[in-house]
Amino acid sequence: MTTPTATNPPFHLAFPVHDIALARQFYGDLLGCPEGRSSADWVDFDFYGHQIVAHLAPDECGHKQTSAVDGHNVPVRHFGAVLNMAQWQTLADKLTAAGTHFVIEPHIRFKGEPGEQATMFFLDPSGNAIEFKGFATLQNLFTK
Repeated sequence: MTTPTATNPPFHLAFPVHDIALARQFYGDLLGCPEGRSSADWVDFDFYGHQIVAHLAPDECGHKQTSAVDGHNVPVRHFGAVLNMAQWQTLADKLTAAGTHFVIEPHIRFKGEPGEQATMFFLDPSGNAIEFKGFATLQNLFTK
């Protein structure tokens, strides 16, 4: 996990889930995000040094729209993390071995371009779309 600093402050994201126990299993057990504070209706997770909060709100769950990006239909509403390539590959292998259904299979996007990156999309048990990106050089994250 990344340690937040004054120059690298953590973000906070709250999102809906239909079942807190399934959120704990998915984010905690599968993705390896340590749990923070919680109640019966919400739970905090350390998502690579950032605070994400799963709130029990079944009527708000799921993604609905996609947008065309490099030949794929990317879920418009999504979140995730940017990893180095070794971290990304380890996670892709773990998710594949766990039988994860990918919305967009792990692959390299923008091949040969300055923004070349590995990417994969999948849904949590509540239908929230998650993307993990991998860069050989993290400094290329915003390269045009």
